[in-house]
Parts: sequence; C-alpha cells; structure tokens
Amino acid sequence: MMMGDARVGKDSISMNIGTTIRGYRLQKGMSQGDIEKKTGLLRCYLSRVENGHTVPSLETLQKIARALDLQLSEFFAEEVVGKEMSGLNLNEDEIRFLTQVQRYSAHLSDSDRRLLLAMVRKFAQTSMS
Repeated sequence: MMMGDARVGKDSISMNIGTTIRGYRLQKGMSQGDIEKKTGLLRCYLSRVENGHTVPSLETLQKIARALDLQLSEFFAEEVVGKEMSGLNLNEDEIRFLTQVQRYSAHLSDSDRRLLLAMVRKFAQTSMS
C-alpha cells in the first residue's frame, strides 16, 4: 500500500472514485497495465483502487489523472453533477445523458463549451414550448 492512502473497505467514497477511474480508463481503451507503465503504480494496487478496497491519496489520484490525460477535478465532476441534478425531475436516462455531456464537455475549448451550452439552452427552450 502506498503511503498516504487510506484503507476503508467498500464505502461509498472508495467505490465512487474507483468506479470513476475504471470508467475513464475503459473509455480511453487503456488497461491497468497501461496505467502502471505511465504511473509506476502496480496493477494490483490499481485493481484495489478500482474495486473500492483502497482510496488513493490526492497525489496518487493526480498521477492516475495524468496517465488518463485528465484533470484531477474530472474524477469528481460526475458525482457533483449527479447531486445537482437530483433535485430536478429527471428520469434515469436523462440524468445519464446529462452526465455524459458534462464528462465530454470537460475536454472542449471555452468557445466550443459556450456553443454546446447555447445549443442545449435552445433545445431546452424548444422542448418546453
């Protein structure tokens, strides 16, 4: 186990971050071995993180984010969006779609992000009419 990491068993924090890391890794077509080569973290350690047995330190999360070509904040964005949307009257498919839009929009330039938001606003206004 790496220094600064916490053993927590299968609580919600460890499961959420591990699931998020696995999702991004698979989305990018990478194996745990690919992450191991880029970070120096052992595959067995990465497996423990992805399965929620270990919560990595912020330093370790930063290494994993860099290996996946992500910003550290992207690991937590989906959870925040889910909480923000929980007060809205949306079905599961709508929440899943908006979460995907949020995830992919993180990679857009500012001008492309503004264009996407303008399009979403236009579609929302049209569907509410």
